[in-house]
Amino acid sequence: MAILVDGSTKVICQGITGSAGAFHTKGCLGYGTKMVGGVTPGKGGTEDDNGLPIFNTVRDAVEKTGATATMIFVPPPFAGDAILEAADAGVAVICAITEGIPTQDMIRVRAVLRDYPDAKLIGPNCPGVITPGRKVSGEGASATFEGGCKIGIMPGYIHLAKDDAPTGKGVGIISRSGTLTYEAVWQCSQRGIGQTTCVGIGGDPVKGLNFIELLDMFERDKETDGVVMIGEIGGSDETEAGHWIKKHMSKPVVGFIAGRTAPPGKRMGHAGAIIGGADDTAEAKMKALSSCGVKVAESPADLGSTMAEALGVEAAVTS
Repeated sequence: MAILVDGSTKVICQGITGSAGAFHTKGCLGYGTKMVGGVTPGKGGTEDDNGLPIFNTVRDAVEKTGATATMIFVPPPFAGDAILEAADAGVAVICAITEGIPTQDMIRVRAVLRDYPDAKLIGPNCPGVITPGRKVSGEGASATFEGGCKIGIMPGYIHLAKDDAPTGKGVGIISRSGTLTYEAVWQCSQRGIGQTTCVGIGGDPVKGLNFIELLDMFERDKETDGVVMIGEIGGSDETEAGHWIKKHMSKPVVGFIAGRTAPPGKRMGHAGAIIGGADDTAEAKMKALSSCGVKVAESPADLGSTMAEALGVEAAVTS
């Protein structure tokens, strides 16, 4: 099992004819994702370089292909409307990869999405979501997979399906940082720990699914044995997630907070990564998580080993 997406999920790309949309559509196809089409207004009735049909609207794409998920590579000024168009067309999983969407646009989007409770937004400014497939052949970047679903920009080959994991364990990964998502994945995979689903939620202050919603999904997923949660300085999301974990989570959670050396009042990387007070520093968040029973990794280099310890498994290091 997994959360949000699996090997049967049909995916479209909004902005499929742009350079980024075209490049990552090809990458998702290569991983084994069921990419069924794309959307670029004014280019309906044509095909992309992969032979996928292009539609003028998301509604047309959904009606003709049965797509239930989308990845958005629309430029920032139009990405907010692209998210709402997908929700209005009945798309269940909306991955907004685009970064730089104006915060005011996202405030409006979040308000409108209240009328679409079945639409789950991931991002924006995120790597996307992946449920790893089983490896069929090859090694490294040349490997081929089946039965999985990659929606976004993450390198698929570093992920390990639970069914392929030497330890027999699978964890969910939730992260505000794309790069640290990959680091957690790589370390777990190298230690023989598979992943059920990995979700990059993005670092913007106004976004879709957050830690608590995803922790609840992983808690309910029978195949997920534990969770890695990677946060950052700024805001109170991680601390609130810690309190939720203490009350509701039966599975081990490993946490890490990026930004320990960040100076107060200065934005670091993501729009949401800024220290506004004593309670949203890395040290304060790490202390809060630890007090709630989360096993906190002191360094990103310790994520895999800390997860292995939390699961009670010996690392089966793979090549």
